[in-house]
Amino acid sequence: MITKINYRNRMKWLSCAAFFTLHASLITSCADYNTTDDFTVQPDPAFVEPYKDLAPVKSYIDRTSYPNMTLGATLKVADFNKQELAHAAAVTNFDNIAFGTTLMSGTIVNAKGVMNFLDMSDLLTHVEEIGYEVYGSPLVANANQCDEWLSLLTAPIEIAVDYVEGKTVDYNTMSTFDGTVEKPSASLETYDGQKALKIGTAAKVRIIEGFEVDPQAKYTTTFWAKADKDASFDITFSGNPVAGSGPNGKWTFKAGKWTKIVVEAQSAEGVTEGYLRIDNSRSAVIYIQKVQVGYYPDNHRPQTAQEQKDTINYALNAWCDGVMKINAGRIKSFDLIDEAIDTKAKLENGMYDLKHSEEKIFWQDVLGSENYAPVVSRIASGAFERHGGNASELKFFISETGLEDQKTFESLKYWIGIWDANGAKIDGINAKLNLTYSENAEKQAQTVATLNSLLDNLASTGKLIRLSNFDIRYQGADGANVPADKITSEQRQQVADFYGQVIKAYMNKIPHDKQAGICKGSLADSSDLVGLWSVDKNNDWVRSAVYKAFCDALSGK
Repeated sequence: MITKINYRNRMKWLSCAAFFTLHASLITSCADYNTTDDFTVQPDPAFVEPYKDLAPVKSYIDRTSYPNMTLGATLKVADFNKQELAHAAAVTNFDNIAFGTTLMSGTIVNAKGVMNFLDMSDLLTHVEEIGYEVYGSPLVANANQCDEWLSLLTAPIEIAVDYVEGKTVDYNTMSTFDGTVEKPSASLETYDGQKALKIGTAAKVRIIEGFEVDPQAKYTTTFWAKADKDASFDITFSGNPVAGSGPNGKWTFKAGKWTKIVVEAQSAEGVTEGYLRIDNSRSAVIYIQKVQVGYYPDNHRPQTAQEQKDTINYALNAWCDGVMKINAGRIKSFDLIDEAIDTKAKLENGMYDLKHSEEKIFWQDVLGSENYAPVVSRIASGAFERHGGNASELKFFISETGLEDQKTFESLKYWIGIWDANGAKIDGINAKLNLTYSENAEKQAQTVATLNSLLDNLASTGKLIRLSNFDIRYQGADGANVPADKITSEQRQQVADFYGQVIKAYMNKIPHDKQAGICKGSLADSSDLVGLWSVDKNNDWVRSAVYKAFCDALSGK
């Protein structure tokens, strides 16, 4: 395990001799180039043949010819904050770090709107100390959002409602009982100086019935009961058994006095006939007097469109203000919106629509599709400046996946055009790029052609262009993915060569002043993901052919 070494002054981490003593089994040479401003990390994971003499990957970029070109790495916040192996590899070899979904509102905001920025605060304090850079997670999206909080904020509003009278039965005024007796016996009797409905043991009697129920309403049925012995019975309201507080869900009351019984229940699904039935036990004869039923209508109403818009604007302002307050101008580039395009829904002009939902609150459903990016960028920009950020340094990107599909690209370009016209601040496009190298020559040729077309399309927008999630999987001639632990050295070299081909294509096709960089998705092998480092049986990282391919491509070889 690599431990954190954080010197405030520039100094070597260890002498070579000391380093060999600690890691003689893995390291064959020692380098002191791994210093970033005032931070010194332990030398790279294992320096072994044949790549031991390579410098950090980022050092191979010709900053004069490619002044805007950067190399990024993707890590989880927890892995970065540990300041162990993955952290050391990232800081040593990459210009900046991105944290994917782990700095989005779904991780930070709880169901009550409380925002926990502790991890973000820790990492920003650390990167400021070492002079490092962070690329911001998407500010808004459809996934990984604070859905519970948004649902709470947009929930129906409580309102005052009046009780709706249903039906009343007063046995003291009746001469005979004409209700439904499902099991005998029940009859009107004079009891305790008044008429009452007598319900015998083992009887099932509807003490009130003949009213129509609203299946959405919760009814309150009130009646008075008395018995000479302690009573125990079951209750059913319109087909729905209603549990009492006694043993086994029984309704109970003590002998000797009139007791008020209150039952609150909805009808069973599909039942429209209103009634309350008592299923008496064998414990005692029960007497019933005066039964009333009614209900309070639903005391909630949906928020109006304006109320919901105001609520969502409040949530967006609160979220952006929280992020930018913790940020304090340190993160200068963000994904503004992530994966907004719905490839299953087309507009009348043939372009893909934005994603919409009837189950969750999507920002664009309330803000409006055409005002989505303008509103978010305005609020986020304002918060950035309010909390110490330099507006001239702020960059917003629209991140999207699947842009190698021509229709998806055209649709994103269409929406960016609308958002730009409506005043949005959109500086660039962050194209998520997950590729597959295929042993099938025809497939691979098509992949290369599609990649080149994508880069040409991206360049045509005139926006800054960033490639992220940059991983390449290996696919055999049979179409099956080959996992990292099964890849041969020859196959790994083919993947490495393709990595180099992609990097050089980006650097050649995207104008130098529009290059916002490439961000690697996975640093080390994991499952079928091929990283710059392979992972040996001791879980140590070892430079692979992909590491060298990055160095060569970035240097122009």
